Amino acid sequence: MAELPADKKFFENLSGAGKAIGVLTSGGDAQGMNAAVRAVVRMGIYVEAKVYFIYEGYQGMVDGGDNIVEVSWESVSSILQVGGTVIGSARCKEFRTREGRLKAAFNLIQRGITNLCVIGGDGSLTGANLFREEWSGLLEELAQSGKIEEEAVKKYVYLNIVGMVGSIDNDFCGTDMTIGTDSALHRIIEVVDAIMTTAQSHQRTFVLEVMGRHCGYLALVSALACGADWVFIPEYPPEEGWEDQMCVKLSENRARKKRLNIIIVAEGAIDSHNKPITSEKVKDLVVQQLGFDTRVTILGHVQRGGTPSAFDRILASRMGVEAVLALLEATPDTPACVVSLSGNQAVRLPLMECVQMTQEVQKAMDERKFCEAVRLRGRSFENNLNTYKLLSHRKPDTELPKDDLSCSTNFNVAVLNVGAPAAGMNAAVRSAVRVGITEGHSMFAVIDGFEGFANGQIKEISWGDVGGWTGQGGSLLGTKRTLPAKYLEKIADQMRTNNINALMVIGGFEAYESCLQLAEARARFEEFCIPICVLPATISNNVPGTDLSIGADTALNAIVETCDRIKQSASGTKRRVFIIETMGGYCGYLANMGGLAAGADAAYIFEEKFDIRELQANVEHLTEKMKTSIQRGLVLRNENSNENYTTDFIYQLYSEEGKGVFDCRKNVLGHMQQGGAPSPFDRNFGTKISAKAVQWISKKLRETYRRGKVFANTEDSVCLLGMRRRNLLFQPVVELKDQADFVHRIPKEQWWLKLRPLMKILAKYKTSYDVSDSGQLEHVARHSPKEAETGAI
Repeated sequence: MAELPADKKFFENLSGAGKAIGVLTSGGDAQGMNAAVRAVVRMGIYVEAKVYFIYEGYQGMVDGGDNIVEVSWESVSSILQVGGTVIGSARCKEFRTREGRLKAAFNLIQRGITNLCVIGGDGSLTGANLFREEWSGLLEELAQSGKIEEEAVKKYVYLNIVGMVGSIDNDFCGTDMTIGTDSALHRIIEVVDAIMTTAQSHQRTFVLEVMGRHCGYLALVSALACGADWVFIPEYPPEEGWEDQMCVKLSENRARKKRLNIIIVAEGAIDSHNKPITSEKVKDLVVQQLGFDTRVTILGHVQRGGTPSAFDRILASRMGVEAVLALLEATPDTPACVVSLSGNQAVRLPLMECVQMTQEVQKAMDERKFCEAVRLRGRSFENNLNTYKLLSHRKPDTELPKDDLSCSTNFNVAVLNVGAPAAGMNAAVRSAVRVGITEGHSMFAVIDGFEGFANGQIKEISWGDVGGWTGQGGSLLGTKRTLPAKYLEKIADQMRTNNINALMVIGGFEAYESCLQLAEARARFEEFCIPICVLPATISNNVPGTDLSIGADTALNAIVETCDRIKQSASGTKRRVFIIETMGGYCGYLANMGGLAAGADAAYIFEEKFDIRELQANVEHLTEKMKTSIQRGLVLRNENSNENYTTDFIYQLYSEEGKGVFDCRKNVLGHMQQGGAPSPFDRNFGTKISAKAVQWISKKLRETYRRGKVFANTEDSVCLLGMRRRNLLFQPVVELKDQADFVHRIPKEQWWLKLRPLMKILAKYKTSYDVSDSGQLEHVARHSPKEAETGAI
């Protein structure tokens, strides 16, 4: 094996031999908890620790007996796609007493468990921390009463705790997303999409009540994702006189031929006097003041149910592995920590700092300091709220001065889509048009990309034209892969004719390359000396300068859903291996992350070279697997992973080598991955980054407007807006050239390759996992309002 770099830290040096880990789920259930349990069990066994299920949460720990069971690798097979928690969850009053905790400590000591992984909400995690603080005292007490030996007190002197937050409400400070939130949003959006069709048929108003007694995240994000007319959340009560304002807005929308109105109410919504705003109250108001046909739908526990989304499975798997690493690295001085998500990074934070900040939010709300409550919720929540405010208040035309260009008004901004269609493009266009109009610009839509631009397919687009676009898949503007290079003169003519002062290009690698060509053509064509912004939108997630692209999440969900069905089809026929081909060009993102989310045994990608020996090793691995109780296999292959080892070749090889042990089936997913309604993540991501891009364009227009015209000729006036680690950044396209592999149309470095070993570990392969980034306990960031403007999604 090649020598490993000295600055790298690999988890192979961390052994779990002689350690015992207990895993429990507590409090309300959330989709993705099973993925976290699976990751903890398999990672624990991988590092040679003993792992125990603690059934029924703290109740099982207090009751002991058959509630605490050692588990094997196979114990967590086929649970990745199951909602809720297979090990059960229960509220436990007894654990709140010292007597109950004494029983729990005794039951853990009997099995040598001194490492606990707790998956639950802030109440469950606070209980775990108290248990840890009392641990040595509890052992002393057990020894004095003769229940355990003095030796045991010395041997098991410390209890290590690592938490993961499982809560659909996303109400825990310190993490951008909690396990289960994304899946709950999927349930809400499925219902909203279904309601929209019936409401449009009858010109109805629907009032939807979603969960969130203390936190409005679900209501806020679902309002953004479906373009709701109004939203009520606990952290942002409406101003005095909201009743009249809401009714005026609803009737204006109806007058503009909008056939449905949607109002979303969080169950804990309040007014500025701390009085509840209920869905019934909102309905009665609309009926009495406007006489609209109005219906109430209370989603209730539907939001907790169903299969976990791809996002939640990946998040929970990453957190589960990180939790085991944190337990292995814990020392007596390490405070109890919680594994959190910041941007796209797993981080460790002191548990009690997070709990304290979460409690401060409630305190701020009780004291009616709502701005403070929003700030404490974190950057992600604050950015969502700011985007909602931007999009929800249409300025009357009379407010827009038409003559004063220095106020950032009356500039002409064009929007177009380039490359293959991606779900979420329409949400981004809608957001750009509406924020642009709010900022005072005239917005122009270009049909069919740069080819349409050259042919003059450009028209002004109004606020109402983009109504209902967030939930539409594909590209309503039309999109082509054509690059502008061969049409530069014609495009420059059209820009001059239509007096285009700024350009927003939404698309994949072609969109990036197009803007690079426009930047390089500025010396020949003054028309391109304007602010230009690229928004990455492609299912392949192969754009340089960003970790995530609009559309990739929807494609991942399509892949995972299909893999679930395919695996299920094998439940009747044992010993079957499925080989599935995914899209992505030369980028292995979909194959790799789809493999992690679907529980694949292998994923072949272009970025990691493989040969016949590796294929043979995979066949042997699956042959061994068929001897266990898990008698099926799943193998993913990126479409361009290798020109000789095609999907057909791999299928034939596996079929031949597996004869008598397993049989094979293959499936090419094809364009199904590009279609369908956008996922909540893609609707929200597209909406937010597009709003941010328009604000950047406005700023650049103000900066570059001189003597009656816009002239922008610096590198930083042609930028790509991408998410890098934890922040959204505007990066000059010229600077990103060195980071791009133009032949294979992928970035030279890709963050998700670091997660590749996780899939292998969870499929029982020996591998190397670089943990240089983890292991550092951070502190909860209390950001300033300025930070929220530049922060993560």
